[in-house]
Amino acid sequence: MTTRALVAMALRFLREYVRASDLAVAAAVLFACSAARSRLSSRPGEPMLWPVVGIIPTLFAHLAAGDVYDWGAAVLLGRSRGTFAYRGTWGGGSSGVVTSVPANVEHVLKANFDNYPKGPYYRERFAELLGGGIFNADGDSWRAQRKAASAEMHSARFVQFSAGTVERLVRRELLPLLEALSGRGGPESAAAAVDLQDVLLRFAFDNICAAAFGVEAGCLADGLRDVPFARAFERATELSLTRFYTPPFVWKSKRLLGVGSERALVEAARAVRKFAERTVADRRAELRKVGDLAGRFDLLSRLMSSPPPAGYSDEFLRDFCISFILAGRDTSSVALTWFFWLLASHPHVEARVLDDVARGGGDVSAMDYLHAALTESMRLYPPVPVDFKEALEDDVLPDGTLVRARQRVIYYTYAMGRDKATWGPDCLEFRPERWLSKSGAFAGGAESPYKYVVFNAGPRLCVGKRFAYTQMKMAAAAVLARFRVEVLPGQERHELGHPLPAAAADAGGCSTYICVWLLQITTSWIYIFICFFVEQGKIEEDQLEAPFSRDEAQHHHSPGKEPNSGRKTSNAQILI
Repeated sequence: MTTRALVAMALRFLREYVRASDLAVAAAVLFACSAARSRLSSRPGEPMLWPVVGIIPTLFAHLAAGDVYDWGAAVLLGRSRGTFAYRGTWGGGSSGVVTSVPANVEHVLKANFDNYPKGPYYRERFAELLGGGIFNADGDSWRAQRKAASAEMHSARFVQFSAGTVERLVRRELLPLLEALSGRGGPESAAAAVDLQDVLLRFAFDNICAAAFGVEAGCLADGLRDVPFARAFERATELSLTRFYTPPFVWKSKRLLGVGSERALVEAARAVRKFAERTVADRRAELRKVGDLAGRFDLLSRLMSSPPPAGYSDEFLRDFCISFILAGRDTSSVALTWFFWLLASHPHVEARVLDDVARGGGDVSAMDYLHAALTESMRLYPPVPVDFKEALEDDVLPDGTLVRARQRVIYYTYAMGRDKATWGPDCLEFRPERWLSKSGAFAGGAESPYKYVVFNAGPRLCVGKRFAYTQMKMAAAAVLARFRVEVLPGQERHELGHPLPAAAADAGGCSTYICVWLLQITTSWIYIFICFFVEQGKIEEDQLEAPFSRDEAQHHHSPGKEPNSGRKTSNAQILI
């Protein structure tokens, strides 16, 4: 009997004796048995890995409930003992382990560094925007860019230049903008609303463009005008992130056909690269005309001035500066927004920060308590709550967890900052004092970098860490000296499930307000979280809000303690 005859016989048997309901029941039984087997073979407390769809239903359930980060932290810090395995949908290629164990993180980021690059999975998804830039590079390419970045960013001339750039931007752009908004409309007018997340994002973008390219982006100028380069950069970043949770065969097909989101990504990335290429070309022409760039201290100019054989190609300079902008743009603005958010419910911390700012007299390097408060806020709300590396070869983590080649190790920064074993029983409290010595000096350097991986650790430790702290401290000190943040009634919860601080009492006689809305922080977090687990399916980005306010007339402070005398006393309220 031929194969064709056997197939025909089997099909005839199925049509005559097997009903669709029989197949449905058999599939249900098979699914239930497989689910039971998965549950019994996993350790208590680990998330359920369902047949076919893996961790996706559990993940989406907690996304819908708004507690996805707390859920992940509870799993890791509970009975799973700091590490659990995950798997995405069948055929999606997403699998690996999630960990919050500092020893595992140190193993991945330092001890076995060469086995855990960013990997092709990451690089492919950011190829259009970042090219071969440092943020998207591995191996020798990454080492060469890292060496160049470290040499320039740690030089005295760049440190002085970048500090001056931030100071001018704060004084000439950020503060005048907030002052104008606070005086808008007269004493009887309703609150004027502005998105503080957007303002801080624009501030960070202007600053990072000045440091990287030596150009003024102008995002804070002319009433928050539209800036094509900034808009294209935002669009390209968002569309690159969608590749992390879109099935590869979907986005690669769209890229091949040049349609939908892939076409939009190519257009946005082309606009970004065109701007960068034009800036590099103009600077190269200036170098040829003048003979040197001695009066410029931005990264592009300093790298372009490097003598042979260290001279860099225009393509290298373009990709390097684009990566630098991506690395420093969102992280600082998100960190600052969470910082203001926490101060709103901790008046005693705010009072100490104000005293520290006053004592510093404009020298942010002397503001140890402000430094500690920013560090503590990032411990609780890290700008990048999860990160990952991809294994080249099979490996065993220090806690005995097996990692197969091409699997991902996701280190859960959000959970690591809430681990009682590391931070003590008060790990959920916002307490900057934990970062200070007995004399009041910042002592965070004594802490293991593998317990606090907000700035990464090991060979890939953030090369712009000092730059980021300078930027955040200058902006925070200037804003806090003039404005105040408190939570408005009716905005006591946000979408991640963390309770917001109670609203402050209405300010008597308050007549003028700045209302600054914090938008899309949780959206950015969910984007980052999903990209590690989801290979199939797509969810729409919601516009999430977590509003706050700052009342200038009634300052949060300890009983009997007067607000700092140098602080502006006009009635102003900021909603973040």
